[in-house]
This record gives sequence, structure tokens and C-alpha cells, in this order.
Amino acid sequence: MKQSLAKTYNPSLFADKIYQKWLDSGFFNPDNLDYDESAPVYTIILPPPNITAKLHLGHSSGLTIEDIMARYRRQQGYRVLWLPGTDHAAIATQNIVEKTILKETGKSRHDLGKEKFLEKVNSFVAKTQMTILDQTRRMGASLDWSRLAFTLDEDRQKAVQKMFIDMYEAGVIYRGERLVNWCPRCQSTLADDEVEYKEQKTTLYTFKYSQDCPIVISTTRPETKLGDTAIAVNPKDLRYQQDIAKVYKINFCGQNLVLPIITNYQVDQDFGTGALGVTPAHSIVDWQIGEENSLEVIKVIDEEAKILPGFGDYSGLSVEEARFKIVENLRSEGLMVNEEEIVNNLSCCYRCETAIEPLLSKQWFVAVDKPLERLGGKSMKEAAIELARTEEIKFLPARYNKRYQDWLENLHDWCISRQIWFGHSIPAWYKGQEIYVGEDAPKGGDWIKDNDTLDTWFSSGMWTFSTLGWPDNYKNNIKSGDLARFHPTQVLETGYEILTLWVSRMVMMSLFALGEKPFSLVYLHGIILDENGKKMSKSKGNGVDPIEVIEKYGADAVRLSLVMESTPGNDSRYSEDKIEAKRNFVNKLWNISRFILANVSDEALSISPGLNFTALTLADEWILQEMFQVQNKVQMAMDNSEFSNAADSLYEFTWNKLADWYLEIAKIEQGKDRLLVYILKNILIMWHPFIPYVTEAIWQSFNDSLLMVQQWPNRLTNNVDRNQITQFNDDFSFIQDLVIAIRNARSNNKISPAEKIRAIVYGEKAELILSQAEIVKGLKTGIKEVSIFQSKPEEGSIKIIMGATEIYLLVSIDPIKENIRLNREKEKLEKVISGLEKKLANNEFALKAPSKLVQFEKNRLSQYRLELNKIEETLKIYRE
Repeated sequence: MKQSLAKTYNPSLFADKIYQKWLDSGFFNPDNLDYDESAPVYTIILPPPNITAKLHLGHSSGLTIEDIMARYRRQQGYRVLWLPGTDHAAIATQNIVEKTILKETGKSRHDLGKEKFLEKVNSFVAKTQMTILDQTRRMGASLDWSRLAFTLDEDRQKAVQKMFIDMYEAGVIYRGERLVNWCPRCQSTLADDEVEYKEQKTTLYTFKYSQDCPIVISTTRPETKLGDTAIAVNPKDLRYQQDIAKVYKINFCGQNLVLPIITNYQVDQDFGTGALGVTPAHSIVDWQIGEENSLEVIKVIDEEAKILPGFGDYSGLSVEEARFKIVENLRSEGLMVNEEEIVNNLSCCYRCETAIEPLLSKQWFVAVDKPLERLGGKSMKEAAIELARTEEIKFLPARYNKRYQDWLENLHDWCISRQIWFGHSIPAWYKGQEIYVGEDAPKGGDWIKDNDTLDTWFSSGMWTFSTLGWPDNYKNNIKSGDLARFHPTQVLETGYEILTLWVSRMVMMSLFALGEKPFSLVYLHGIILDENGKKMSKSKGNGVDPIEVIEKYGADAVRLSLVMESTPGNDSRYSEDKIEAKRNFVNKLWNISRFILANVSDEALSISPGLNFTALTLADEWILQEMFQVQNKVQMAMDNSEFSNAADSLYEFTWNKLADWYLEIAKIEQGKDRLLVYILKNILIMWHPFIPYVTEAIWQSFNDSLLMVQQWPNRLTNNVDRNQITQFNDDFSFIQDLVIAIRNARSNNKISPAEKIRAIVYGEKAELILSQAEIVKGLKTGIKEVSIFQSKPEEGSIKIIMGATEIYLLVSIDPIKENIRLNREKEKLEKVISGLEKKLANNEFALKAPSKLVQFEKNRLSQYRLELNKIEETLKIYRE
């Protein structure tokens, strides 16, 4: 038995109850649904949000898109697994807790000690994690909560330890001394893609090392020149040909330097003087040049961004203090040639924005270029590139395929060790120069455990398979359990800004562990900007809490605002007005449903998928044709991940065609109960992935089953005998245009809405108009009677010309005003006709356009010319 819907939809009265009903059903878990053995699998592993702070609407955008994907495929009969989780975000989380402790107590983590500090971190993690999971549920996410994972939980720790050991034994992970990005504030290394760049004004200093060296160099960091071991020039640079291979032994600011003149094509001839002071210990480019030329590496700056001992008066100074002192020294000795203000990019830590110091350091690295037998002799990097090149992994938008490949092409060994306390421990022990890697400490001797932790991207790079039971579900290169059923996953939906940080690493890690890709499609959503066009950020505090807007407008309105008018890879700006507009649509859908359910019988509600429609009116035929068309459009858009287009098509059908036209006609024509219910069920199912709460609430009012597991409408319509529904034609569109034309004519002539008038029709469509007279009269046209004249009626009435049909509204009019109105119609028609004539005269259009389209445009032109002739004939009468 149906339940009547309240006058207005109040989301807060339904959301919690509905979500609990979904949870109680167990249908978020694919194991609890009865699937055909041949049912396809659809797997999404939720990108784990960092537990550094609560989510903002930027995160909600990704949740919405993924939930649409999951709900749609579930309705299509796929075995859908959408697996949830959170990320410990090692360095970011530690930073936040450190700052909080310092602010509240004035103490550092070292003051607390590792054990007590980690207790504080874990307490913070537990609290923030609860907030994030609550926000996720409130958005309506249909995640399988029984499989909830955390990048630092026991299962993930086991997987990470196993991966590290396997990669070490394969020679892919090694410990070595290399140049790394060092954050003096975080006291840790950073990966290349964790370095951000901030534009700044700085000084470019041009000077000689000494009077004994004629070559002049330019640099923004003269303090690093204390560790120079060569001068490099481009071999094409004619200015330095006579200096190549010379060696200058000089004293620079108290330091004895030996500087051979070497060549390298990386040297920019146009920057500064074209001569580069090579500092292998403090520049990535210089390090590469140093390795190629076997240069000595002299470390000048320590981990606290201070000058190391052994550099005279500069030792112990900060880099800024040392720079100032060296510049003063160069000026006083007459070595400074020029000082110029320039704009360059300062390398900063992506978490605390401290200036990065490139330093020589002993760390753990992943050798991305190492050939592996398990990958057919390819390196992880080469295999990951190949998957994109052959489009085994596709990107949406497609332009990100190139960006992915370009980044991997230039990727060098990945530093994975971090000098922080919170994170995955490195399973390594040291005794002198010996290294042991394994799950447990080796027996015998004084082995010392590695105190460092792993880069958080190492654990999150394993996310697609560690969450599905690897390594327990992978023995002798054979998958079992969840790993066999759900990996590779079908899609990774994430933000384009972490394409390099995360996506590329996931591909490489999956290739190493399983020899297969982790996903087939990478859907990259854009960034949600704040109202000022700035990126929403936890650290900047400009993120909008989704709970706040959900409580004000409802989750459905928030979801719809995030997906409509939004396309993959493109940013969009937050607007509360947009959310309010989508709330209005949600209310519109509620009112549509309320009207239908209040005006149909209980018997009609038991409509079956195999229903055959008979005795259809023109309006019935039209709305069914429109519904079938929108089903095709929506399904095609959904299959192509064009969710905004799908929602736009549904929106247009629901509001403009169903509500504005067909429901108004249903008030006039009777006997539409079964058809109205049929349409309502279809649109509720199609809208459900986008706005699950309101659609489920409506569905529950007249169904005992859950909407979330109803079959997608294309299966319902397959059993409808479409032969009984005539092919779509222009007749109903003509009636629509007629109704609009009558309303406009009345308005333009200021005819009172209360005045009922007669309409006389003449010409080609007269019989059609007469057959639809009740609709024409009932749709707020003020027409009281429609009749056909075999000849044209007397003039003096309002004349509407529609192709070969003339409609006369019998009412006294002002000839002057009517003359003005007809002239306006004439001008409009002349512009349209001119445009069509140019289009058809264009040879390119005539040759390339489908013949049906060309003929369609010719027919339109013919009709418009006919209308223009009739208007001109009428205007002659007024002139006479």
C-alpha cells in the first residue's frame, strides 16, 4: 500500500534512516547479492583520504563520482565492490601533531620521546578517522564497510614488509648515498614530486671565484660554491673553447678549490654567463654531471640548513647568514661583477612550505630502471609506460596519458626512506657495514634496527592489491580469494594533481607484485575551487565542510551540484547558489512523484516490466519516445563516464518534458495511471545513482524492495512492445509550438487571462489541432473553442502562421500593434532563412553532412519561406 508523500521534502527526516536501511540490507557487500555466475565484476578501491583533517567538498566530488559509478553498475547487475579506507599520511600527520603539541605545550616530539609522541599521533588519527568516515557516509557513499582498510593497519603493515623484502631481494630496493630533497623543518627526505615550487624574487649574483680564475659564473646560491668541484660549459659555447680541459686551483672565500673546466649539454648558454659552477652535493643537475665526470662530492650544508664544520668562518651559520657573508666578501675583494633581481621558483616542502635543501644523504631507494626477469626484461618504469602507450590503461581526459608517460620517462630512482617516527618501519638491521633485511631481527651479534620509516606513497602505491588480501591471497603466482575475484580493478577515480605522486607508483608496484595492471581506466576529476577561485585546502582552511551544506540543503543537492556542469580534468568553482538550485530540482522531483502517486490507483503501482501499452494518445506516444531517447542518452553517457551529460539529459526530461508538459496534459486526459507509474519508476531508477536519498525515499513510499538494487531501465523497456508506440514525429512538437504561440500572442496583445476566446484553424495541420483541441484548451491558452474553417475567416483577428497552417484568434485587436508584432516575426524569420541559405550553400556542409541532415535543413528552409510569405501577405492587408 502506498504512503502519501509530505507536501515538502525534508532531507533530514529521511537520510539517516535510509542509509541505515542500506547498511542493514548488506547490499553494499557484493557477497550478499544473488548474482548470475556470469555476472561481470566492477571494482573501485576508494583513494584513501589523508587522516590529517576532516574532508572538504573537494573530496566529496570524488566520492560522488565514484558512488555514481558503483550504483549504476550495481543496477546493471555487476558484482560491484567499492572498497573504503583511509591513509595514515605519515609526514603530514606527524607535522600536524607536532605543531599542535608545540602550540599547546611548547614541547617538541623529542621532548616527549617516540613512545609518548606516537600515542598522541594515534589518538589524533582515531578521532580524525571517525570524522572522515562519518562525512563519507553522510554523502551517501555505498561502500562495502566490511572491508574497511587503513594504510597502517596490521594487514597493510604485513603487506608493506613483504613488498620491501621482495623488492630488496630482487635488487630493486637498495641503500645508497645519493642526492635527495631534504626538508630542514620536517627533518626528512622528500620525493621529487613532493616538492612544490613557489615563485619568488631573488638576486642573481655574477662573480669570479678569485683573481686567478678568469671565468665568471652566475648563481642565486653563492654559499654552495664552497663545495664546487668543477666548472661546466656547453660544448657548443664558442666563448669557452680555449678553456675546456684546463684546471684552475683557486682559493674561494678561504676554501681551496680544484676546478677542471668540463663540458655538458645540460648547461644553458643563455643563463647568466653560460658557465656553471658544479656543486654535486647540492644540486640534482650538478649531481648528474658529477657522476658522469667522476667529480669529488663536497657536502657544505647539513640537515638543519647550516654550514658544516670545516668551512672556516662560515661553519655553523645558516644558509642565509653564509650567503650574506660570502656576498660581502666578494664585494670587498672586487670579485662581484653584477647583482640582478630576478624571479625564479623556490623549491618548497609540500607540507610545511619550508625551502628544500638538496643534500647528499644515505637513504633507501627504488631502482625504477632495473630490468626484471618477471617483467620480461623490462624495468618497472618501462612496463608502466608500455601500459599507457598501448592504452591497456586509459586516461580520462585522454590528454593525461602524455603527462603520465612524460613524467615516467624522466623518473629516476625513488627515495623511499623518511626520517620521521610515524609510518611503516623499514625491515632492516645494521651491524657495522652489514645490512640485513627481513621480517625479524637476525640472531647473534649487536644488530641495530633502522629507525627510519617508509614514504607514505610506498604503502598507498600497493592500495589496489594490499586491500584485497595480498600477499596471503597470492601463492606461487596464483591469485585466490578477493584478489582473484576483484583484481585488476576496473577504474581508479582520483584528482589529476596526484597523477604522478600516486597513480604512476600504483602501476609500478602492481606490476612488480602481480605482473598485472592495477586498473583499466584512470578517471581524473578536477579541483573544486573556493568562491574566490582558490584551491580548497585543509592547510589553508578554505575548505567547505560537506556536513554544513548537507544539513542546509541535503546530500542529494550537494552531490548534484558537484557533478553537473563538471567534466573530467577541469576545475570548477564552489557556489552555494548552485547547491540551492539543485535543492530546488530535488524538491521538483519530489513534487512530481507526489502528484503521480496521489493520482494513481494502488493497482497501477503493481506495474510489471512486461506491461504492454494500448490506446495511446499523441501525448503518450510523445512522452514514451522521449523517455526511450533519454534512456539511450543517459546509458551511453554513463558508459562513457560522462556523468554531467547524463544528469543534464535526465534534468531536461524530468523538468521540461515530464513536469512542464506531460503532467499538465495528464490532468486533462484521463486513464494514464499505469503509464505514469511506469515513467516514475524509470526516472527514479535512472536518477538514483546521482541523488540516492530522495529517490529511495520516494521509492519506499510505494515499494517494499530497495531502489538501490533495481535493474537499470533499459532492461525494463526491453519487454515493452515498441511496435505499439508509433515512430516519433513532429505532431506533438507542433502542438507544443502552437500552445506557446497562443500564449505569446495573448501576452503581446495584452489580452486578459480571464478572457476566453475562440480559435479558428485553417490549412495543413487543422485536423491535428482539432484532434488535440482539449489539450490546446487545457494548457493555459484561454481558448474556449477550436473549429475548422474551409476558407479563411474575416480579418481583424490575431493571426498565427505556422508553416502551411494558419490559426486565427477571434478577438478585437489593435491593427497597429498587430502590424508591429508581425514585422518582428518577419525579421526573425528572415534571419533564420538567411542562416539556413548560407549553410546549405556551403559546399563543405553539403558534401560532408549526412544526407538526412541536409534534407532536414532543406525542409526547414521550405517551411520558414512558406511562413514568411504568409506573414508578408497579411502585412499587405494592414498596409492597405
